[in-house]
Amino acid sequence: MAAEEKPHYLGHRERLRERLLERGGDSLADHEVLELLLFGAKPRGDTKPLAKELIKRFGSLAAVFGASPKELAAVAGSGPACAALIKAVREAALRMSQQELARSDDVLSSSEQLLAYCRTRLAHESIEHFHLLFLDRKNRLIADEVQQKGTIDHTPVYPREVVKRALELHASALILVHNHPSGDPTPSQGDIAMTREIAEAAGKLGIVVHDHVIIGREGHSSFRTLGLL
Repeated sequence: MAAEEKPHYLGHRERLRERLLERGGDSLADHEVLELLLFGAKPRGDTKPLAKELIKRFGSLAAVFGASPKELAAVAGSGPACAALIKAVREAALRMSQQELARSDDVLSSSEQLLAYCRTRLAHESIEHFHLLFLDRKNRLIADEVQQKGTIDHTPVYPREVVKRALELHASALILVHNHPSGDPTPSQGDIAMTREIAEAAGKLGIVVHDHVIIGREGHSSFRTLGLL
């Protein structure tokens, strides 16, 4: 009896692995990176159709990682295992980025690193998240915390709570960060008024607000750069 033929996808998987290891990640297309990751959640079968469908559905590889577990699991051919793997990879990337930022001697002098971290965390969120980066006297990162989560276009923020938390952490300075799910990072009048309230309340206690960064899929805005702080 002839030996049973191996499924076609096994050879494809092996070729992808070899290309990654021998030629590096730059040799892979976005869907191929996703294919490799999905091997862990789908040990049998061809992961290429699912990888391509995920990128088509969400628009980009970055948007796939920014999608919610429910959205990921709802894609045909996916499921909880694939969603969990994708979210775990995103979490690993975030922690690596945050740890790199925490090792910086001065967050303000590491603006590109700071923006990369903020974009990874917030650019593809479907609702507004308001983050506070707490800094010590040397502008080293003490903590990054979510102050509030809101709706698609609004997040309630309370200056008193912001200042209270800064005092609890013995922070000397703050960077405010939030996202605009619409994609447009232009500050609204509400954003401007809220930032001024926080800066005024914090300033009375000797806490400096260095910047307020708004992240959108189309870029970012810095209050400091725009002259709004």
